[in-house]
Amino acid sequence: MKSPQRQRGAAILLAMIIVTLVATLAVSMVWQQWRAVQVETAERSRSQSAWILAGALDWAGLILKEDARPNTAPVDHLGEPWAVPLAEARLSTFLAADKDNTDDAPEAFLSGSITDAQSRFNLRNLLVDGKNELSAPDLASLRRLCENVNVSVGVADMLANGLRDSNAPPGSAGANANAPLAPRRISQLTWLGVDPQALLRLEPHITLLPERTTVNINTASREVIASVVPGLNVGDAERLVQYRQRTPFKKQQDIQAQLSGMTAEDLAGLDITSRFFEVRGRLRLSDRVLEQRSLVQRNQRVITVLSSERINSNDRGR
Repeated sequence: MKSPQRQRGAAILLAMIIVTLVATLAVSMVWQQWRAVQVETAERSRSQSAWILAGALDWAGLILKEDARPNTAPVDHLGEPWAVPLAEARLSTFLAADKDNTDDAPEAFLSGSITDAQSRFNLRNLLVDGKNELSAPDLASLRRLCENVNVSVGVADMLANGLRDSNAPPGSAGANANAPLAPRRISQLTWLGVDPQALLRLEPHITLLPERTTVNINTASREVIASVVPGLNVGDAERLVQYRQRTPFKKQQDIQAQLSGMTAEDLAGLDITSRFFEVRGRLRLSDRVLEQRSLVQRNQRVITVLSSERINSNDRGR
């Protein structure tokens, strides 16, 4: 027969084990509940952010549609409302009916901008439609652009050859069996072997659009303007930029008047209107940031979203 002292010791040990198990289960349940709340909160925040950015994209579409009213001049320039960026503003100032009662509103800040995609050199112009060939005049333009931004001319040939190979139909004449994937965004041009530093210099001046386009002289940089007009240097292009700040080009004859030594063929790459725009929205919630970049096409007053990407980032330390 066991002694009462030993029985009491065993009972205490068993009680401690039971208390430990109960405490472990309780902590596990609390942790699971906390985790579920965090996941639900993050998902709700993500959904709300997506709705807000989608609304910002719709608003940008309305601005572009309003700019294409039939009674307005068919000219796109940097003095129009669509070209004015939206500075970061507290979201509650847009949503609250009572502007003085926004203390309980979430700390959310919205900013955005619309950029003329045809202010840049379109790499799609390098490819001849329906053929696995390169456009010699456009390749020459890209080479001049590389020179204008202090990038090796060899980068232009690398981009052109890479785009040709990646877009060639399988089995077609001259198709490369080891061709890279066709890039859809500028950041993906590194797939073609382009040095990231060279791409960083080129990025503000190039774009990838779904079809051949001209360059809008009213919105393009001097480097791009000088690249698409044979024989035009950056200094002369800067003079055009200064001129358009006072008076935007409203017809092709205005361009010809400022570049009287150029032929119509020389100026074929320039225009005064645009159909493709890049819309950027940025939503900041505390230390979290969600950015959305969308490429839209405007056909008269019809706005079509061609592509859209969202980028999550952390705003700490900015």
